[in-house]
Amino acid sequence: MRVGIVCPYSFDAPGGVQFHVRDLAEALMARGHEVSVLAPADDDTPIPDYVTSAGKAVPVPYNGSVARLTFGPRTAARVRRWLAAGEFDVLHLHEPATPSLSMLALWLAQGPIVATFHSSVVRSRALQAAYPLVRQSLEKLSARIAVSEDARRTLTEHLGGDAVVIPNGVYVDAFEDAPTDPRWTGTPEAPTVAFLGRLDEPRKGLQILAQAVPTILERFPGARILVAGRGEQGREDAVAAVGPHASALEFLGGISDEEKAALLSSADVYVAPQTGGESFGIVLVEAMSAGSCVVASDLGAFRRVLDDGRAGVLFPVEDPQGLGRAVVAVLEDTDRRAALVAHAHEWVRQYDWSTVTGQVLAVYDMVLAARAAAGRVHEDPGALHDGRPGLWPRLVGDARREGGAR
Repeated sequence: MRVGIVCPYSFDAPGGVQFHVRDLAEALMARGHEVSVLAPADDDTPIPDYVTSAGKAVPVPYNGSVARLTFGPRTAARVRRWLAAGEFDVLHLHEPATPSLSMLALWLAQGPIVATFHSSVVRSRALQAAYPLVRQSLEKLSARIAVSEDARRTLTEHLGGDAVVIPNGVYVDAFEDAPTDPRWTGTPEAPTVAFLGRLDEPRKGLQILAQAVPTILERFPGARILVAGRGEQGREDAVAAVGPHASALEFLGGISDEEKAALLSSADVYVAPQTGGESFGIVLVEAMSAGSCVVASDLGAFRRVLDDGRAGVLFPVEDPQGLGRAVVAVLEDTDRRAALVAHAHEWVRQYDWSTVTGQVLAVYDMVLAARAAAGRVHEDPGALHDGRPGLWPRLVGDARREGGAR
């Protein structure tokens, strides 16, 4: 099967969606499928051979974070050429309601189209503004996937329709088998507590963790708080919040995938103090896979990933004292911590790519079977929709002219 995957967000600063796209592509290729990924990336950004760069992206504030996107007539021309060259059996778009590569591909493509929705928001002006652009185009989708019930709710409330829930995937064994690192391994007197995330994004909750540090140190004066992620301003703000206890914070900066696995395997506790905007919680699954005990904000998405608190400890959102008490409780009660880790070890298997890939392939098979049953002839995936007046934005016409001129 020839599969085209469109990632809306740039590989220059990869996050959850980019990692999901990368891992899905590699999981599909491991099963013998041909996969091509289209994503934004600067010329000097290293990308895998199966990724085609759609050009430089620009940062856009979105959902409490910063999304790096590319859009416009020139980008549309690149999308059109990629679609035409790929001749995909299935086109898989991620976040097609975001003004991005995925939205352009939805406008331009024909044939079986699957879309995955990742975002979870209570109310989104961005989605409301984008809806008129994609309302009719969404009817072209053969199937919709949401990575969680939270993402599914956002889809149904903002865009209508429904979706099957297929979670984000993790290579569980890679984290389970990761070696510990002596630099990050704790002791009963000096346990290690890990945090991973973009330090400059308030919703990742580093400030909540910083304010919890005195509560942790009161019981475990030797505790070390290991903070991985980029963001100089976030680092400075965290140090200021901790004050005289700043020496307990150890900033690791950006770390590689291998270092991340080693960190999660080494730490006694992994904390996820996010304040909102989370649709799943992939790093929680990674931490559970690595054998770290998870303490997380009681967000709906996190509660589901942690099996309602049976695979980790939940504390009230934006409650530093609650976070501190929760960390102290699991550090003090080694039997409870071991029980949580043991349950998490079994629970995370449902998120392994061996399971998730099979679920995605079942969706692909379903849309291909439905198309065959309808007796439709497979169309050129790069062909433009003939459209009705006003349906396609002017940039699609510009893309046609630019693409034909080259």
